Amino acid sequence: MPARLLLILLLSPLLCTRALGADAPTASEIIRSAIDHYRGTTSYSEMTMVIHRPDWERSMSMRAWTEGDKHTLVRVTAPRKDAGNGTLTVDGNMWTFTPSINRVIKIPASMMSQNWMGSDFSNKDVSKDTDIIDQYDHSLLETREQDGHTVYVIQSVPHEEAAVVWGREVLTVRDDWVLLQQDFRDQDDVLVKTLRALEIQPMSGRNVATVMRMSQQENPEEWTELRTGAIQFDVDVAANLFTLSNLRNPRQ
Repeated sequence: MPARLLLILLLSPLLCTRALGADAPTASEIIRSAIDHYRGTTSYSEMTMVIHRPDWERSMSMRAWTEGDKHTLVRVTAPRKDAGNGTLTVDGNMWTFTPSINRVIKIPASMMSQNWMGSDFSNKDVSKDTDIIDQYDHSLLETREQDGHTVYVIQSVPHEEAAVVWGREVLTVRDDWVLLQQDFRDQDDVLVKTLRALEIQPMSGRNVATVMRMSQQENPEEWTELRTGAIQFDVDVAANLFTLSNLRNPRQ
């Protein structure tokens, strides 16, 4: 056998492995794709937040807009006592507006991990912050097949200097970039809370987790669900939408 042909045969498995590896997304690419998937270039959504406790339950209707990675506006529309409450996030800074006191308040970084309006979602969760892209290192823990999809399990560990409370997060993402689950672990690697997709449906041309439940590990009977009734991606947004003026005096 000619030496050149023998060399090609010996190298073929290695070349195929490299080609397959090049086609597979990296852990960072999967995280980026999942965030782009639920935010879009811009988005508008109508949601209901249900806060459940063993002895009571309440719900709020909301509207939300996003633009790029750094702009998010959430406005409560019902019930009447909560209507008008709003939360604006711009470049990692968050402000809230409370109509009853007619004040815009900036949320300090130390309070971003606090619960949003008594729910199990934190201020940071509601802001749909994308710091996980730049302030964490990502590694692929597992790839498996599930319900006809490839599912990726990714570990995200914050940089030492990152201003975050979590020791690490573990995200489970489907190959259509739907986030199936996100585990939040503290600095001692103890599981604190978990976000799970309970229902997935096609909306606005893509699969969307229409019911997401956040639950605390210590109190599994206490949870908050975010139920998406409608969503549109790549919508036109007003130039003044993500401003403090619009937060206080809504024009959209």
